[in-house]
Amino acid sequence: MISDTTHKASSKARGGASVTASIPRPGKIIAIHLSYASRADQRGRRPAFPSYFFKPTSSVAASGGTVERPAGTELLAFEGEIALVIGTAARRVSLADAWSHVGWVTASNDLGLYDLRANDKGSNVRSKGGDGYTPLGPEYIDASAVDPAALRVRAWVNGELRQDDTTAGLIFPLAQLVADLSQHFTLEPGDVILTGTPAGSSVIVPGDVVEVEVDAPTAHGAPSSGALVTTVTQGDVPFDAEIGSLPAVDDLQRTEAWGSREAAGLPPVAEESQNAALIPSDAAPSGSSASGAGLSPELRAKLLEAPTAGLSAQLRKRGHHSCFVDGVAANIAGTKIVGTAKTLRFVPFREDLFKTHGGGYNAQKRAFDAVNEGEIIVIEARSDATTGTLGDILALRARARGAAGVVTDGGVRDFDAVAEIGLPVFSQGAHPSVLGRKHVPWDVDVTISCGGATVQPGDIIVGDGDGVIVIPPSLVEEVVDDALAQEIEDAWIAEQVAAGHPVDGLFPLNAEWRAKYEAATSRA
Repeated sequence: MISDTTHKASSKARGGASVTASIPRPGKIIAIHLSYASRADQRGRRPAFPSYFFKPTSSVAASGGTVERPAGTELLAFEGEIALVIGTAARRVSLADAWSHVGWVTASNDLGLYDLRANDKGSNVRSKGGDGYTPLGPEYIDASAVDPAALRVRAWVNGELRQDDTTAGLIFPLAQLVADLSQHFTLEPGDVILTGTPAGSSVIVPGDVVEVEVDAPTAHGAPSSGALVTTVTQGDVPFDAEIGSLPAVDDLQRTEAWGSREAAGLPPVAEESQNAALIPSDAAPSGSSASGAGLSPELRAKLLEAPTAGLSAQLRKRGHHSCFVDGVAANIAGTKIVGTAKTLRFVPFREDLFKTHGGGYNAQKRAFDAVNEGEIIVIEARSDATTGTLGDILALRARARGAAGVVTDGGVRDFDAVAEIGLPVFSQGAHPSVLGRKHVPWDVDVTISCGGATVQPGDIIVGDGDGVIVIPPSLVEEVVDDALAQEIEDAWIAEQVAAGHPVDGLFPLNAEWRAKYEAATSRA
């Protein structure tokens, strides 16, 4: 048993030496969302920085215990992880010094109930916080005796090896997690950091026995945590609908809980269901320089600096007058978005088509599940503001995938919650209706119309307080360079106007003023 004050090592390792320790019960448990490359690749997204959530200390359990799958649920999943136990307080420690504040390393099982995942909206309070959802131990390895880059974590279900990875496969080194967290709050002795799970996590059912082991196979004596054993039992007390939200699952949660559609027993997403109609021949070619993550950091920085007014002026000089997504405004004042377009098309509601295309893993869900970092989901809703085209759950998904934002010529439900999530959205405003009132989600990654502008996958989308514009990828480099040059010129003109000069001949510059401008800027 784990007492109120200590973790106690209690069993021997599968093989090799172990270290026994008496460690204070954690004041807090911090878990990371994605940290292993294998898991990130499985999920289809790789974060640029670590992100975290808290788990209650009441979720701590000892080896040999049980965990209940609540009545009315189906998606309890195991996650074998390396747990770090803080030995000495850490506050604003350097990366080089961070590992010295880790006292012990052990095994953990970051159990989670996907049936409550959507309800939690990213917090994981209920889906990851149940009693017994954080087994730890049974033995604790002296952190000073091992190389944090050479630890291994393995997990077995009913004796079958399901997970096997090492810290060499981490996106973020263990010491980085300690240093990063210490920037924000004090890590105290006994605090636990759950460092993420590799690929292989899946659903477990009542009667299953999960074992997790962490070891250092290359270290002297091959120290090990021993086998952390947890048995799944079936609960018989249902959740009360009058008190809180009930468990709910869909094909997306089943896919992520099991690890794949195939493992979940779901049919593969056929090519024709992903693209209900053939992609038009004028869709952006897959080799386009602006497709996917085609914006270089340098080009993205330029576009962030350039206002849409200046960019649209340069497009007009080149004969492009239909670049505006009309009628949309930012849900967060002062928002600037830059990215490449990932398109989603809604067609007008029709009962029979909604039956075939509105449910299950429809085009709307696929778009938000597949958006890549730096992309902007652009939605064709026929400029109909009387229905929501996304809500808070999809906004959370887009943010988790690293989307740069959403542009829709329809409405947004859960408007305040979406703004609170922090995902930049340009839309026609708020509307409380759900999918199925005016629209059928029809297709992704095809040429669409949004707010009167034609948008192709891979087009460059820029939005600010003046609105949203669409830039053809082939023009973006010259357009942004000329727009930034014009901004410098306009700033100089503004100085002259502020000094009392009339705008005639000054704005735009005539030959006389042009000579003055060039003389002034050449001296600068």
